[in-house]
Amino acid sequence: MIQVTQKQKEEAIAHFQYEGVLTSEGPYGSGHINDTFLLTFDVEGKGKRNVILQRMNNEVFSDPVGLMENIVGVTSYLRKKIIDDGGDPDRETLNVIPTVDGKDYYVDEAGDYWRSYKFITDATSYDKVEKPEHFYQSAVAFGHFQCMLADYPAETLHETIAGFHDTKARFATFKKVVEGDVMGRAASVEKEIRFVLEHEDVANYFGDLLEKGEIPLRVTHNDTKLNNIMIDNETGKGICVIDLDTVMPGLAMNDFGDSIRFGASTAAEDEMDLSKVSCSMELFDLYAKGFIEGCDGKLTKREIELMPMGAKTMTFECGMRFLTDYLQGDTYFKVHREGHNLDRCRTQFKLVEDMEKKWYTMQEIVNKYSNNEV
Repeated sequence: MIQVTQKQKEEAIAHFQYEGVLTSEGPYGSGHINDTFLLTFDVEGKGKRNVILQRMNNEVFSDPVGLMENIVGVTSYLRKKIIDDGGDPDRETLNVIPTVDGKDYYVDEAGDYWRSYKFITDATSYDKVEKPEHFYQSAVAFGHFQCMLADYPAETLHETIAGFHDTKARFATFKKVVEGDVMGRAASVEKEIRFVLEHEDVANYFGDLLEKGEIPLRVTHNDTKLNNIMIDNETGKGICVIDLDTVMPGLAMNDFGDSIRFGASTAAEDEMDLSKVSCSMELFDLYAKGFIEGCDGKLTKREIELMPMGAKTMTFECGMRFLTDYLQGDTYFKVHREGHNLDRCRTQFKLVEDMEKKWYTMQEIVNKYSNNEV
């Protein structure tokens, strides 16, 4: 997308129901998809108030209207539940600020879509696991998110990115990309291609179970990284799940698995020394404990049993996506060096191999907590 101009930003600011006088504004956060700004207003008699303003990326999210319908539907539902539970709805869920004409988003003269949220005070999101307690708190928070939305009709949500975690479809795409070999790179990554083809059963596993009706479709977050949880500065508790752009129908095991893929790895996602890459069973244990605790009995026994498979599937899928992008000429993921996507792909496949070696341990950990030994 074209960079946001000051004129665009001022136009957007003028069209939301903000209170007070704007005293400062600037870029905010570490996200790569939307353009995010922090605005500070001086409100008479109330002091300073912060709000978040975002230009949505309609290249990634082609239906911003449907996306906002999802967010408003889910956050309104959560707000009622939080109030019923005696919580603080201004801090425990996102709160959309309406435009001056009462809509949930604003379309500027350039055709770009904007939205605004109340700023969650006295809480922090962390880009990496600085202490294990944060990882545990994120698990409880994402599990609690599942718990609170267990009765929300998933089929009413729009699919904001089509086939986002359809591993079976991504596998079919991968095979076509290998056959096309538009960059002439396939010959140099035969080992990695073979790894994907040998794991076709992993790609098909959840899709087949869903078709048979053995696992339920739920409201899922689909981007369960640590930095999508706000952790209270005073209590250290995970209080709010943020970045709801990918909230749509999905599988609870995939939400669990994506967290493990990213948070329980002993190395960076693009680590070149594969001897450093493994799945920490200590962190896996911590996250499984927190997630199952947060779900508070809302998952089926089968879903809990399949949580290790969720970790393996999401790690495999991510590695396959990195390899697909490498074969297509690095057109989707941002790269910062030659072969960057290939390095990322290799770390994910090493994690899959490590999980396979530790499969019995992972199952034992999940079984331990599924038996209410939390």
